[in-house]
Amino acid sequence: MELRHLRYFVAVAEELHFTRAAERLHMGQPPLSMQIRALEEELGVQLFERSQRRVRLTEAGQGFLLRARAILADTAAAAEEARRRARGELGQLRIGFTSSLPYTSTLPDLLYAYRQRYPEVELQLTESFTNEQLAALDKGTLDVGLVRYVGGPLPMGVSVREIGRDPLRLVLNAAHPLADQPALRFAELTGEPFITFPPGVGTGLPAILERLCRRAGFEPRIVQTAREATTQIGLVAAGLGLALLPAPLECVRIPRVRYLPIAEEEDAYFSLSVAVRRSGCGPAAQGFLELLDEVGVARGGNGLLL
Repeated sequence: MELRHLRYFVAVAEELHFTRAAERLHMGQPPLSMQIRALEEELGVQLFERSQRRVRLTEAGQGFLLRARAILADTAAAAEEARRRARGELGQLRIGFTSSLPYTSTLPDLLYAYRQRYPEVELQLTESFTNEQLAALDKGTLDVGLVRYVGGPLPMGVSVREIGRDPLRLVLNAAHPLADQPALRFAELTGEPFITFPPGVGTGLPAILERLCRRAGFEPRIVQTAREATTQIGLVAAGLGLALLPAPLECVRIPRVRYLPIAEEEDAYFSLSVAVRRSGCGPAAQGFLELLDEVGVARGGNGLLL
């Protein structure tokens, strides 16, 4: 038995007329009659009572009609679901993001736009450091990563593309002698105590801090490390030292804290990049990347400007 036999049967059952059913199916009436007889022979039951005046369903035919309709409906639904999955309208999308993104409008705006366009895709969001996202992408447990990549080796199976840049800010205690300056040069910070992320957590900020300090002629004096940026800001408020953090974290308002721009430092920024698997993206991830580029164009420039 094939699906076409079910379609033939349903057409005749609904029309109760072989000629009209044949016209509906765009086929001749004799071949249709032959197909229905072949179906009855295969089933070993009579589905229709035929006479010169009318055609009607037998009791077996009535029961078979219910099943045939359900099978055809399920088949149509399965085909449509497959097409929608291929278009990225169904399925699951696993997105990683770094901890600073929720402090900007970028992540909420992007997720909102994606949810509006693809409301039936299940989103699985994971906040993690860049190196953790890259490893998850390489293992296939993440589909897209929004990472802070500052260079260096990548897993073989992962590619990264920059989509935006955040200026950096020096975070000072309000009582610091330099806290009232409009901007600061790193040369003014020789010997200052710094608070930063611990080594190996997967953020590039300690390397950027080291580079900017060395270019100003000194080595950074690290007095405290903390895994969370908000913890670092709190330690600045406590007077333990200075921190170097992305500008979006200026929205974290804690008493006794100032956020100052870096003067004449064109490369004092923190990149935002999108990371994906080199082997290719699934339909849901591809839809996310296309939307990400649309958002970037809408905001101007060549990517997301945070």
